[in-house]
Formats: sequence, C-alpha cells, structure tokens
Amino acid sequence: MPTMNQSSTQPVNMGVVYLLTAVAALGGLLFGYDTAVISGAIGFLQAKFELTAAMKGWAASSAIIGCIFGAMFAGYMSDRFGRKKILILTAFLFGISAIGSALPNNLTQFAIARFVGGLGVGAASMLSPLYITELAPAKVRGMLVSLYQLAIVLGILLIFFVNLLVQNMGDEAWNVEWGWRYMLGSETLPAVLFFVAMFFVPESPRWLAKEKREEEALAVLTRINGLGRAKEILQEIKETLREESGTLAELFSGRFRKAIVIGILLAFFTQLQGINAIMYYAPEIFKEVGTGTNSAFLQTVIVGVINVLFTFVAIWLVDRVGRKALLLFGGAGMGISLGIVGMAFFFNWGGYVLLIFILTYVACFAASFGPVPWVILSEIFPIKMRGLAMSVATLSVWVAVYLVTQLFPILVEGIGPAYTFWIFFAVSVMAFVFVWRMIPETKEKTLEEIEHSW
Repeated sequence: MPTMNQSSTQPVNMGVVYLLTAVAALGGLLFGYDTAVISGAIGFLQAKFELTAAMKGWAASSAIIGCIFGAMFAGYMSDRFGRKKILILTAFLFGISAIGSALPNNLTQFAIARFVGGLGVGAASMLSPLYITELAPAKVRGMLVSLYQLAIVLGILLIFFVNLLVQNMGDEAWNVEWGWRYMLGSETLPAVLFFVAMFFVPESPRWLAKEKREEEALAVLTRINGLGRAKEILQEIKETLREESGTLAELFSGRFRKAIVIGILLAFFTQLQGINAIMYYAPEIFKEVGTGTNSAFLQTVIVGVINVLFTFVAIWLVDRVGRKALLLFGGAGMGISLGIVGMAFFFNWGGYVLLIFILTYVACFAASFGPVPWVILSEIFPIKMRGLAMSVATLSVWVAVYLVTQLFPILVEGIGPAYTFWIFFAVSVMAFVFVWRMIPETKEKTLEEIEHSW
C-alpha cells in the first residue's frame, strides 16, 4: 500500500519500491549463497586435495580475493556505466563461477573459479545496497536496505540446507569425490534468476540525474513517489550534485574525511569480530568438540535459522530505535558471547554450551552488525562520489573478511580455538567503544541532510 511521505502529501508507491528492492536484494541472496557454500564443501575439499591449514584457508578465501577486486572496481564502473549494467554483469560472473568451481581437478582450478565468483560478490555487496538506497524514500530506507541483509542471510540459510541435503546423499567417500561439486554447482540456478530479473528494473534515478538524464530520472522517481514529490527530490539531487566536485581526493580531505574514515573503520570492525569464521567454518568448528559430521551440518543449519530470524528483529527496529542503539546493544551481546565461546573451548564444556553461545553471538550479530553497517555505509557518503566511496568502504569489508577467513584455520591450529575466539572478543570490545564514540545517528534523515551534516 502507498504510505505518506514526511514532506509531501504525495503517496509513496511502496508496491513498486518493494518490487525493485526485492530484485536488487537477489544480489544479496547470491552474496550469502556464494560465500557460505564453502562451509559445507571445505572439509571434503581438504580430504580430496590433501590441504594443509594454510591451503585450507586459501581454498576458503580465494573467493574473498575476488571480492576485494570486485569491490575495488565496482564503484568506478557503476559511476561510469550505471548501477543496473554492473549488477547484470555480477549475475553473469556468479553463473560462470558456479559452473567452474564444480568441475576442478586441482586446487588452482578451484581457486580461479572461486575468484571469478568473488568478483561478482564484491561488486554486488557494494552495488545492491547502493541501488536500494538511491530508490528508497527516506522514512523506510533503513528497513529496505536491511532487506538486503535479510537476502544475504536467506542465501546463507538456503545453502546450509542444500549442503545438508547433498551431504546426506552419500557416504564420506562420495562426498569427498562428488558431494562438494553439487554444493558449489547449485548456485547456477539463483544466478540465472538474478540475471533475468535485472532486465526488468530501472536504472537508479540518482545516477541518471548525475548523467544529466533528468527526464528518465523524473520518470523513475514519479513511479515511486508521485509527480509532486518526485520533482522535489530531483531538485534536491541536482542541488547536491552542483555542490560537489566529485573527486576521490576530496573524499579524503575537508568535511568528508570523517565520513570515509568512519566508513572504513566500521567496515573493518564489522568483520574482524569473527562472523565469517562461523559462517565459513561452522561444521569444522562443531567437529572440534567431537560432533559427528551429520550433527555438525544440522547444527550449521540451526545457525542459519537463527541468523535469519534475528535479521527480522533488525528490520523491525532499525527505523524505530536507530542505527547506533542497535549496534551498541548487539555489539555488547556479541562480545559477551565470544568470551564464553572461548571459555567453552578452554574448559571443554561440551558441544551444547558451544552451540548455545555461538547461536547467541549469531543472533546479536544478525540484529545489529549484520544489517546496520550496510545501512550506515549506504547513507553517509556524498551523492556524486557515493559509488566510489562505497567501493572504498566495501573494499575494507572484504579485506577484513579475507584476513579472518585465511587466518582462522591457521590460528586454530597454532594457538587453539579458545585463544582464537578471545582475539575476536578483544576486537568486539574495541568495536563497541568505536560505535559509542564515533558513529552518528542517521535515522529518518534524507541523504542530502546527512551529506550537509558533514
């Protein structure tokens, strides 16, 4: 149903907004699906190719290297060619990677295929929330960008189920030879769906305005906001564009320096608290305390379910209580949980204690540091260089993800899981202080108001 915009009596066509957001959020589903599929495959890959701890980390993190490069170049390409065209390209890369990673005969071939998929994930992780932000009315923008995070966790949960089903299709030897190939190849279907769906959505109105295609921008804005409000929004966009020089150098200087520094640090803290150690290695973590393979995969599915359920909590609260409050409450819960997970490993408290506090950690992350940083990152940068700035911040996300993914198996082997999780606990404490002292509240502010605040 249409809802009333704060500053106008024109109705917002929420049906159109939700439709466009759902299509763009498919990029998030593929993000989650592509990155989390490795959790089921990694143990069988280790047996198939006789991987050391470092090689195991490389098998899991090779896609992340692609993510780094995808995020690095997606901003420039989307500013040059448009958000829509580059999102279509990401769908193509997802499909190529799904096929290629199911067919390798050695680790090098596997890493190359995963790198290609990572290019798509890195680009989509920046462009999908950016695209949603540039379409969404201010009053519901936080909720709609949070739907992107919901799509990510649904993608993670979906592949956890697929991994469980595939793992149950045969014995250990069958999974070592064939099971992981089915897990990775299953991504082809959602990749094709995303590719087709992207042809039915419009280009970002803010990008169209930047390219002086104002009639097309007005048409898109009118479809969402009604003609009267659309004209107001277009005028706000044009005024903001005139104020900015649009150079990356300016982003790191003057009044916008604080925004980019906050964005980079928020990106790092989001990932260095260890969420991807859970999402990429969950079955292996549960096996560390003696859980059998079947039970480890089932417990991983439970992790995925909790991740989805508490993402709904974030969607419900992000535009009610605000971004900063969610980060503070959720971050405190994450820190406490990580400390106890380390103690569970140190004192051998058993699998159920470990499962309970890993689930608590995931719940707190899903309600806070999962969706909220993406909302903030999509809001705080100036419009004319938003694509480039989002690329810098998202690049920071993937650098942090790579560090966690590559180093986690090495740390577990070297210093043990207890001390590894206590390192994540220390990072969580630092993240809490950072949010408390540095993060601004952006709830119910227009993108232009946020930009002027710097």
